[in-house]
Amino acid sequence: MGDYGGDEGVRRRGCSCTKEDFLPEESFRSWGNYARALKDTPRRLKDRVLTRSLDQTELVDVKAQSQHEMKKTLNWWDLMWFGIGAVIGAGIFVLTGLEAREHAGPAVVLSYVVSGISALLSVFCYTEFAVEIPVAGGSFAYLRVELGDFMAFIAAGNILLEYVIGGAAVARSWTSYFATLLNHQPNDFRIVAHSLSSDYRYLDPIAVVVLAIICVMAVMSTKGSSRFNYIASIFHVAVIIFIIIAGLIKADTKNYSDFAPFGVRGIFQASAVLFFAYVGFDAVSTMAEETKNPGRDIPIGLVGSMVITTLAYCLLAVTLCLMQPYTEIDKDAPFSVAFEAVGWGWAKYIVAAGALKGMTTVLLVSAVGQARYLTHIARTHMMPPWLAIVNEKTGTPVNATVVMLAATAVIAFFTSLEILSNLLSISTLFIFMLVAIGLLVRRYYVSGETTTANRIKFIVFLALILGSSIATALYWAISTDGWIAYAITGPIWLLSTIGLWLFVPQAREPKLWGVPLVPWLPSLSIAINIFLLGSIDRASFERFGLWTLIILVYYFLFGLHASYDTAKEASSAKQMKNVEEGAVN
Repeated sequence: MGDYGGDEGVRRRGCSCTKEDFLPEESFRSWGNYARALKDTPRRLKDRVLTRSLDQTELVDVKAQSQHEMKKTLNWWDLMWFGIGAVIGAGIFVLTGLEAREHAGPAVVLSYVVSGISALLSVFCYTEFAVEIPVAGGSFAYLRVELGDFMAFIAAGNILLEYVIGGAAVARSWTSYFATLLNHQPNDFRIVAHSLSSDYRYLDPIAVVVLAIICVMAVMSTKGSSRFNYIASIFHVAVIIFIIIAGLIKADTKNYSDFAPFGVRGIFQASAVLFFAYVGFDAVSTMAEETKNPGRDIPIGLVGSMVITTLAYCLLAVTLCLMQPYTEIDKDAPFSVAFEAVGWGWAKYIVAAGALKGMTTVLLVSAVGQARYLTHIARTHMMPPWLAIVNEKTGTPVNATVVMLAATAVIAFFTSLEILSNLLSISTLFIFMLVAIGLLVRRYYVSGETTTANRIKFIVFLALILGSSIATALYWAISTDGWIAYAITGPIWLLSTIGLWLFVPQAREPKLWGVPLVPWLPSLSIAINIFLLGSIDRASFERFGLWTLIILVYYFLFGLHASYDTAKEASSAKQMKNVEEGAVN
């Protein structure tokens, strides 16, 4: 049964739920086939590591696996409000208080600036890809084209982790603010399981119910979700303006007397966690397939929403720390409690309502985005093709939406916010770093056009950029007061970027919209993302390593063989050599 051809097989998968829906490939048709596939793992892995997809393959052949087209209903206005709705949620309303109190003090505003710069650089990288390759796969599709199948899968596993954890964190925060609205403590609405560890014992049924409602909204209609999102986001912006104006009326500049009590290290440590507050804009890039005019709408929508969001975050952080001493800021519902502390108890209800709205739209946009990621991953058969099906009536990926939100609900039911936010930041920073690398590869390397000498120079300069960035982050993580290493790694990064700029000609120019100041902006994005990774705690890296091991086991047992068979059948069915670069012989 062909995976890019064979309409009969595709239709059968759409209306049943059999083995063919999940493992239709040649390697899984018998135990003998599977044994031969496992024996051939080294050769297949080499092929997948060296294989790069093509723009046209992602835009046409891979997209065709979903049976039906997603409806092109979105414009720049929808995307900008999706971006605002996707980002302004639990991060600002919960983590601001946590990080100001424990790591940054009033200097938390600088933490937001650092995170915002890093996020904006990543937005530029995402935007060029989304304009050139407007498909639902987002960074997974971009990395398949530029870094190959294997790296795309590693990113895909972390993309899915990012969305599940992000949704779970926001859903739990929803419960916290709902409790505040009703004059209760957050854990009053949670079930305590004393037999579990403290990080997992507070079970959250409200979070599960909220996610179920979001699931229904997400599968009904993308345009309907968009309308709900920007109407709700307008209310949200009004609440934010109220918080800033009302909060500054009650400001006390004495609270800023000890601006950075935890020093520079505390600012960057908070920044790494607060990157969570910017997560969500990548979900907007997955809607490129449903955008009417990607070349115009995506840059305006993505960059516009990120600039507005960063400005709002900085103003909110300043307001909070002017209202209360950082030592008295509440970790669960900081803005609501701050208004109560200054004698405006009634204002906390407005804040809580605004926060609930913000978290609701974050969950909705996240649900829309994560389903589209999973859909495109399943189109390549790295995940079961049953997840790639787009419903003919709604034009939405119903199967992928339900599966992703079910996984999110399980995590939200058990896990505390602090664990979720740290782990989420690792996955997100790692993916954004890979997308920046992918953009440099896209600009400087085109198979068959880039000369061997230029390819070698590009690889050397890129390796030096990565190596110096990693060394800087490691030194930051292990040293508390040294500076000599920075005097070495900083110039290496600078000279490597200059070398790439001066000595390697760009092999490709963007067709419609491109990142300005290449290679400087993507190189800086790589450096900042890796540096922020050096500020995250060891336990989070251990959980990240465990997750990476789990997805690698899945890949070697299933994903590798399914995607290998799919590529082989695609080449045979179309009798094409250019379905992929480095494709199966």
